[in-house]
Amino acid sequence: MLRSATILRLAAVCGAAFMLSAAPATAQGKYPDKPVKMVLPFGAGGVADVTARLVAEKLSQKLGQRFVVENMPGAGGIAAARAVLQSPADGYTLAVLTNGTAVSAGLFKSLPFDPLKDFAPVSAMGYFDLILVTSANGPYKTLGDFIKAAKEKPGQLNVGTIAAGSSQNLGAELFKSVSGLNFVIVPFKTSGDVLVGLERNDVQMAAEFYAALRGSLEAKKFIPVAVSGTKRGDYLPNAPTAKEAGEPKWEVTSWNAIFAPAGTPPDVIATLNRALNEVLADPEVKKKALELGIDARGSTPQEIQARLKDDIAKWSDVIEKAGIQKR
Repeated sequence: MLRSATILRLAAVCGAAFMLSAAPATAQGKYPDKPVKMVLPFGAGGVADVTARLVAEKLSQKLGQRFVVENMPGAGGIAAARAVLQSPADGYTLAVLTNGTAVSAGLFKSLPFDPLKDFAPVSAMGYFDLILVTSANGPYKTLGDFIKAAKEKPGQLNVGTIAAGSSQNLGAELFKSVSGLNFVIVPFKTSGDVLVGLERNDVQMAAEFYAALRGSLEAKKFIPVAVSGTKRGDYLPNAPTAKEAGEPKWEVTSWNAIFAPAGTPPDVIATLNRALNEVLADPEVKKKALELGIDARGSTPQEIQARLKDDIAKWSDVIEKAGIQKR
């Protein structure tokens, strides 16, 4: 009996010791246990910035730690990417990548990183389309009108976008390529300059995102003759898709997403992916994103990685065919 009692006491002591030693390890392993930084390759106030801040606020509430957006614009996203890749692969410094990352892969002669190998995909945050618009005071009320005129007057019509190599500019180049039309693509410095050019008839059509066009569309200054997605946007339900409007081969979907440095632990990726998908399904988030023309929607890591890979190939081909000089 004495021996049995001794054994029981030793077992109890060992069990307690095991529980005490295991508890700190579990607590230390919980992610996140300190603030998380989301590095964005754009300045404050843009579509990606507003989306990232909306998502960061909801992630902070859900995971109990602050998610902080840090803006690091410039150099085609290279500076932001470098900052993330120079940080530990522990999930506390994340990158907001966009289809602009795919564009940069084709636009630059070389990048100091490989977007497909050096980053671990987490989830998409949102998808958004380009919109082709004409002036309400101009002669072209539909995409069909513009296409007909471009065929009748090759090289005489202009399409406005922001700077060469931008998503808007390459979207217009893709439209030119798949439609076989001969028109001039005119790059402007800013979205505001594009809209002024369209109002003054310096350009007869423009390619832009909804956020930049919203005020002018609501004022009925412009006509949305086509959206570049595969379905009509809930933010602009009366605007036809390019396929409906007469150019079935033109399809462009821009996106933004969260990536981490390669080597980030799988359980951290899984935690972030689950939280992001829950946040992006929140009706408040979806409503606010829709006001900017964004379909707030998460994905699996594999889905957003496949999107990045496909878009690198797509935009590299567009850049080569358009004869855009690599930087």
